[in-house]
Amino acid sequence: MDKQIQPKNKKAKKMLLWGLPIVILCSVILMNITRKKQINLKRESISIKEVKKGDFEDVILFNSRVEPKTSVLVNVIQGGSVSEIFVESGEKVKKGQPLLKVYNPNAELNYLTQETAIIEQINNLRNIRVNIKNQQLTLDQQLLSIDNDFRNAERQFKIDSTLFDKRVIAKNNFLKTKQEYDFQKERIGVIKKRVSEEKRSREVQLDRIDVSITNMEKSLELLRKNKENFTVKAPVDGLLSSFNPILGENYSQGQPIGKIDVLDGYKLVANIDEYYISKIRENIAGSIAMNAQNYTINLSKIYPEIVNGQFKIELQFKKDTLPSDIKRGMSLKSKVFLSGKTEALLIPKGMFYQSTNGRWVFVLTSDNKAVKRTIKIGRENPFYYEVLEGLQEGDKVIISNYDDFKEVQEINIQ
Repeated sequence: MDKQIQPKNKKAKKMLLWGLPIVILCSVILMNITRKKQINLKRESISIKEVKKGDFEDVILFNSRVEPKTSVLVNVIQGGSVSEIFVESGEKVKKGQPLLKVYNPNAELNYLTQETAIIEQINNLRNIRVNIKNQQLTLDQQLLSIDNDFRNAERQFKIDSTLFDKRVIAKNNFLKTKQEYDFQKERIGVIKKRVSEEKRSREVQLDRIDVSITNMEKSLELLRKNKENFTVKAPVDGLLSSFNPILGENYSQGQPIGKIDVLDGYKLVANIDEYYISKIRENIAGSIAMNAQNYTINLSKIYPEIVNGQFKIELQFKKDTLPSDIKRGMSLKSKVFLSGKTEALLIPKGMFYQSTNGRWVFVLTSDNKAVKRTIKIGRENPFYYEVLEGLQEGDKVIISNYDDFKEVQEINIQ
């Protein structure tokens, strides 16, 4: 049986019918891949700024609050409940002025018991001192009597010696007189030595008693001063603040009840972004504007601890430049200079930085388009970024937010 042979033109026709759609599909895919992604935007919906050269001032702007240069906490020295209040918050006070009084019967009883015990000990030591003095007086009297006996024996011995030499008295009487003289001589030597040793011992004992009495009198004086701690007094002259006690309220020992602001000047305190912690240093200059006048300030202290993305700094006014109407708690616009003015290529700050982290921008062309261009940004201040690479003076860039067209390559501006 013969095999039917299909014509070649039918096979080519079939390949053409299948191949043509594939070629068209590939062409469309290739065009989509190679074509730049574009988007149409109205000019009024974006912000366009020009790149220009100018003086770049590396500066930090922030709000600072006015605080006293020196503040002293007022603490309760002796705990208890408030029985009397003598002043109010906001008043000027003098050092030693009573602020309030607390009542603590247990502490008062304890003070009284201690005072009685110390007075009793002082009296006992004084009695001992008197007894030692009396003993010394008795010894002195005995020493005088013994010395008198010795002198009598010595005088009698001299008389009897003369009479014995002249054969007036018997030898036996002379020997008795000589024996009495030798005894009294030896006796007074021994007694004087013992009295001298006892005297030195008593002097040491009396010195120690005097020191003990002095220390106890100091303790008694300190105890009586401590009894005055029931009245809380101002430690320094100044303005009393944060002082809000209530009658009957209990305070524990050492608990702060207020603050006294010493009226010796003011300082500025501020919290700034942690971004600047490696850029600032102590003693850099700054300024504040108040009542249409600028005042010079200096960064005096940096607290390195970072809390919620911020760290704390303190600033001092330059000597003799304190504003006359400045008050505690005021908020002032402040700035500090990280460097002097330098000429640089500048681009105004905008939301584009949050979208691109400063790595690229959309630059306008002459045909109402904006194309993506890679750039490099250096320093920044509250108003400008410093452009290091990728842009030229006169270039116009879009500085508004890019979040909705990050993947776009070109923007058609209508």
